[in-house]
Amino acid sequence: MSAAGAVRVRQHQPGADIALIERGLGVHDAPISTTFVCIGDEISTEGQEGFLRGHGTQVVDEKLVATVCGVVERVNKLIYVRTLNSRYNAEQGDVVVGRVADIAGKAWRVDLKSRQESKLLLSAVHLPGGIQRRRNAEDELNMRSFFREGELISAEVQSVHADGSVALHTRSAKYGKLTHGQLVEVPPNLIKRQKQHFHTLEALGVELIIGCNGLVWVAPLRPDRAAAAAAADIGADAADAAAEAPVAPPPSKGQLEVVCRMANAIRVLTRLYMPVYPASIMAVYEAAMDKNVELRDMLEPDFLEAVVKQEAQRRNSAMQE
Repeated sequence: MSAAGAVRVRQHQPGADIALIERGLGVHDAPISTTFVCIGDEISTEGQEGFLRGHGTQVVDEKLVATVCGVVERVNKLIYVRTLNSRYNAEQGDVVVGRVADIAGKAWRVDLKSRQESKLLLSAVHLPGGIQRRRNAEDELNMRSFFREGELISAEVQSVHADGSVALHTRSAKYGKLTHGQLVEVPPNLIKRQKQHFHTLEALGVELIIGCNGLVWVAPLRPDRAAAAAAADIGADAADAAAEAPVAPPPSKGQLEVVCRMANAIRVLTRLYMPVYPASIMAVYEAAMDKNVELRDMLEPDFLEAVVKQEAQRRNSAMQE
């Protein structure tokens, strides 16, 4: 083989990728950095006698070694590695965004990008006008008037059954069909759980639904949905509030640009594997506006590097305080 066609293979250096990230963020000897491991990295068991080997680990030459990339978790004597790109595990009360896959019987099957099958029963939907009554055969025949296959909806996890299947409900007016917006998919591990997952940014004219399953909905602000969400928060009649709200006009070009910028801000956080929540999204959005970054350039390496430097400065300032 000629010298030009020769292939050079470097020896694997455990922890080299972690050191690279730490150098980029200006972090040295960070206590949390030792909990991140890649395949082949040794997991420290010093001072821990009789440990139990959990998922994502293997004993090689009397040393505990990671078999997957992720975060080391310790529960009493159990040591396991939680993978970073795992599928969503539903929990009761989670706000989720999903796509209707099909209709079977008296239920819609909804794709949540999760491990479990998810169903939305006809009895668990919000009827037009907020009417409270039993569902009948006519409602079953008209199920596609509520949600059709392929449509996006927001819902809440009502329960998780013993077999792992998920039951959803949309009994509040703030849940339901999603239209005229953008859907951004992020790893569920990056979603920061909060008390509220419906966010209204009135100054920008944008509404956010941050699904716990990693699907984020960004859309122009609609007065009827904003009124319904506000009424639901204070326990008022959401249906009446939505009906009394003015009809939303078609979104302007400026609103659509803001929606696209917010969606790109979420994509920036996803590429940098940073937590996704309103404050972090706004930080990236404002950084792009301050630097006069064009919409099409928000995902370019130059802006990504600027966001990393900004986050490094924020963390260093927090450590000094």
